[in-house]
Amino acid sequence: MADPALAIDIGGTKIAVGLVNDDGELTHHAQLPTPDNDAEAIWAVVDSLVTEALAQAGGHVRGVGVASAGPIDLPSGTISPINITAWQRFPIVDRVTSLVGSQARLGGDGLCMALGERWRGAGRGAHFMLGMVVSTGIGGGLVLDGAPYDGRTGNAGHVGHVVVDPDGAPCTCGGRGCVETIASGPHIARWARENGWNAPPEADAKELADAANAGDPTALKAFRRCATYVAATIASVGAVCDLDLVVIGGGVSKSGALLFDPLREALASYAGLDFLHDLRVVPGELGGDAGLVGAAALVNSAR
Repeated sequence: MADPALAIDIGGTKIAVGLVNDDGELTHHAQLPTPDNDAEAIWAVVDSLVTEALAQAGGHVRGVGVASAGPIDLPSGTISPINITAWQRFPIVDRVTSLVGSQARLGGDGLCMALGERWRGAGRGAHFMLGMVVSTGIGGGLVLDGAPYDGRTGNAGHVGHVVVDPDGAPCTCGGRGCVETIASGPHIARWARENGWNAPPEADAKELADAANAGDPTALKAFRRCATYVAATIASVGAVCDLDLVVIGGGVSKSGALLFDPLREALASYAGLDFLHDLRVVPGELGGDAGLVGAAALVNSAR
């Protein structure tokens, strides 16, 4: 039996490590919360999870892939995730390579989500695809002509920072009016509360979805507003990249028809060019495992 790939998925909420076989199946999966504000404490979590996975693999893996929240910097092998402030230009590739004894391959979490869905999920066989995560933030990754597209620094596909409202709210990226400031989970819920949704401050997008499914008019309007801005983003990226498929994952996508029905309706009005008429938008199939499966796909692409 072939050695598995070691996959690492680094996010602001959790760090996950898995072993993935040649068929793209997770044979081991473990995760821990991401510690706050201590660079070495965060690394210690990665170290312990990787050490555990290596033991499960008998000490032998065919390669290691790292999916990380961004921004990342491929030329230097460093990451500076917006939601992990303690890691600024953290040398993740060198650290993981030294720990595992095998050269680590780095990719943005959005790209790895796209690669995972293309390998084992809703994007099987797609040649020009955007993988999009709509959750606490909005991220994305591109597969162009059947291959992962990193861009100059590794940050291509960062669609959460497509500007959809030039006079909009400031964004954590330093810009303003990004789709993330409107259509991410926390911002959907905040807009709904500000416009009449009777819910406590800690209520999130899942509770908003429950309210919408129960017929709450403000909650329904909030999802339609979110879907409209996501559709505008997809139409713009689709036109630039000549896409044939968009796969959407993340917590907000679990709302199902509340998001996808108005999104497809709005997309039909924005995607007017002939070559976009067949652009399909579908929900992801792999859930939270997409990043790990996609990190393993980075190993495959290096063969």
